[in-house]
Amino acid sequence: MRRRDFITVVAGVAVVWPLGVRAQTPTGKIYRLGILQPGKPPEPLVDDLRERLKELGYREGRNIAYEYRWAEGIPDRLVELAKELVDLKVDVITTLATPAALAAKNVTKTVPIVFMGVGDPIGAAVVPSLSHPGGNVTGISVLGTELSGKRLEILKEIVPNAAPVAMFWNDTNPGMVLRAREAQNAADRLDLNLQSIGVHDLISFDSAFATINSKQFNALLTLVDPFTREHRQRIIDFAAKRRLPAIYEAREFVDAGGLVSYGPNLSALQRRAADYVSMIFKGAKPGDIPVEQPTKFELIINLKTAKELGLTIPPTVLERADQLIDN
Repeated sequence: MRRRDFITVVAGVAVVWPLGVRAQTPTGKIYRLGILQPGKPPEPLVDDLRERLKELGYREGRNIAYEYRWAEGIPDRLVELAKELVDLKVDVITTLATPAALAAKNVTKTVPIVFMGVGDPIGAAVVPSLSHPGGNVTGISVLGTELSGKRLEILKEIVPNAAPVAMFWNDTNPGMVLRAREAQNAADRLDLNLQSIGVHDLISFDSAFATINSKQFNALLTLVDPFTREHRQRIIDFAAKRRLPAIYEAREFVDAGGLVSYGPNLSALQRRAADYVSMIFKGAKPGDIPVEQPTKFELIINLKTAKELGLTIPPTVLERADQLIDN
């Protein structure tokens, strides 16, 4: 097994903020953190957030209280749930993915908002600037749009005859619209036939699977948002049954049996979002905290899945891998 960090220079300003400062609160002060989630529990990323806040000295019942609101896969509920958190007078609202960030932003101009999982914060109109977000919103971007070309390049290295490639994505998520467009632009630059297949509920999954079964696709690209992430096993099992080499944006898919992923570590980004929450608890203004973008990206390959697909991963790809899974 060989590991190597993929480092890239990204737009925006990276600012180093102190990570190890313990929570210091006024006597009797209990911060209230609103957690707005598009999915349903359990959610490992919420656990990551709480764990990091605990490391920073926040203890539930002593100096922090959590207010959870779960949309349970129904995006139209997010605005209503965000209003509930505002009415509860929480000190900060944290969100996951673009729809939740926009819902919170649209219902309050005063309660600080820390987002995670937004691929293009400027393009999605979550913030006007990365270095100076202003207002009451800041957070951690997953740099989703800029990485599409790299994923397709990796896919072509592994499967030279990859085209045509099917692209699964949530076509009801405004952030994913931008990412899908960038993926298509990247495919055009690579002279790769990429066909878009939107999924947003279980019925659309059946339709998407039927479309792939009726045509000759040679590979699969899955764009990751809370919906596709929640149903990752369904996608992975279909790819295995159809014997489609597939690349994903998050390692959770490879851990569950997918072939390969390339992207930032979502757990690490969520923990970084917890640092932002702590900074705001201590008095920092969200508009003064630059939106942070990842600079490390992981290439994870499941060798067991490759063997089951009859694929030989090129040595040039293997040597760049951060982790090889073979069990």
